[in-house]
Amino acid sequence: MSQSFSMTGNISKPKDSVLSGVTLFIFIELLLFVGLFLLYAVYRYNNAVAFDLAASELSITSGVLNTIIILGASLTMAYSGIAVRKGNKMAAIFWLLITLFIGFMFLVNRYFEWKGRIDFGLFPGSEELARLGHGDVLFYGLYFFMTGLHALHLLAGYVMLTYATVKVNNNELNANNYTLLTKTSSYWHLATLIWVLLFPLFYLL
Repeated sequence: MSQSFSMTGNISKPKDSVLSGVTLFIFIELLLFVGLFLLYAVYRYNNAVAFDLAASELSITSGVLNTIIILGASLTMAYSGIAVRKGNKMAAIFWLLITLFIGFMFLVNRYFEWKGRIDFGLFPGSEELARLGHGDVLFYGLYFFMTGLHALHLLAGYVMLTYATVKVNNNELNANNYTLLTKTSSYWHLATLIWVLLFPLFYLL
């Protein structure tokens, strides 16, 4: 029997604690974004014209590109899980590294879109934005906060994915013990789901 099962007092409990923490974090993150989506709906209802005009300033091309990128990252994340369950260590590491690379591409694209808005003076607290009116202030406040929070979510996922990759490389995540990777995958897929909901809110509606 492997060490992870035989030394339950020293290994299993910390591992269970980590997994419980990941589950709780996913739940809290989900509740937070549900609240933000409701807040967006209320503000949009009361400032429909301003929100429509502000949304038209965003690059749909950039939004579509990020959607394709993050969906691709979810696909490669799923492939890594399949590889681990099949006991294919090298394939699992390959797909995890590809997921990290694609996730980085998403963040780079986000940076350039934020920079474009900031260069035009369209960011919370700017005089240019204040001159446009209350509705625009609300829109860009929500835009930067929600997409920024999502980016932080992805960065946390980055840490988890890096940790999982190290564990796979050290044979601590394998076909007999892959629960941590399952939790990490769930967190990553949640990031994808959140973006799929953010995209139409800010770019299409």
